[in-house]
Amino acid sequence: MGARTFHLLMVRMVERVIVLFDLDGTLSDPLPGIARSINYALSQFGYPERDPSDLAVHIGPPLDETFRSLTGVRSAADVAALVARYRERYAAIGYSENVLYPGISDALEVLAAAGISLGLCTSKRADFAEKILDMFAIRSHFRFVSGGDIGIEKTQQIAALAAEGLIDPTTLMVGDRAVDLVAAHRNGLQAAGVLWGYGSRAELAAHRPRYLFSSPADLRTLADAKRRPESGAERSRT
Repeated sequence: MGARTFHLLMVRMVERVIVLFDLDGTLSDPLPGIARSINYALSQFGYPERDPSDLAVHIGPPLDETFRSLTGVRSAADVAALVARYRERYAAIGYSENVLYPGISDALEVLAAAGISLGLCTSKRADFAEKILDMFAIRSHFRFVSGGDIGIEKTQQIAALAAEGLIDPTTLMVGDRAVDLVAAHRNGLQAAGVLWGYGSRAELAAHRPRYLFSSPADLRTLADAKRRPESGAERSRT
């Protein structure tokens, strides 16, 4: 990204009461645990292991899509078996190989103190997400946690949250991959992209994010905007 430059699109902001976060690549860096667990599953069924750097692109989308892409298998039973082996290792140790991005905890505290209600929407199973949030001592910041499973898309998860009254049209979805922005837009929500995760600027910009943040500290501007709605164009810092 060069000299720590970021571009934050700031338009007049309706006061928001809910911010919905993705987990992997947004709050924490999950690559070591995910890559090792994917390779564990692949090796158990005779598939070649992959270099962790080649698996980074699979952070974000659902696991069944990942294993179909890596192995070419189409049988639902075979995919489920791969996912089960992945989760075998992930449940034991993989989840603990997450690393919280510097500045995330402080940003969450600022948002919560500003009266913003926080939720989590992740493609990983809810029990894994809960363990990760507890490990980082940030679970208390979140009003609810929505987790996924095989065959459940993030678009469906957000729709379910809306049906339960946990989110509303003013909710802002924050994530690092196109799947987060697409799911938000399909449910009538605004979306923000973060540039420290696994999606590129081009990937995120193609899906019309209302905001692009380049460091976790920039998330604090959501609290500032809630307190003092303002108008303006693109703003840069170095």
